[in-house]
Amino acid sequence: MSASGQFYNAQAATCAANANKATLDNERDKYLRAQAAWEALATRESETQAARLKREADKLSPQEELS
Repeated sequence: MSASGQFYNAQAATCAANANKATLDNERDKYLRAQAAWEALATRESETQAARLKREADKLSPQEELS
């Protein structure tokens, strides 16, 4: 995982911990929404990195000719 992916996951974990400590409902909801957003960013980063690695692998592998 890239540095930004690790950062996104760390932020999501921080938001989850803050949500667990929150005493007000609106504060808890804010942290839970932020957690979901950070997790979405981490997922997108992971998918982007996987697609990039696949493209690079496809460039290195010999192309099969269709006949």
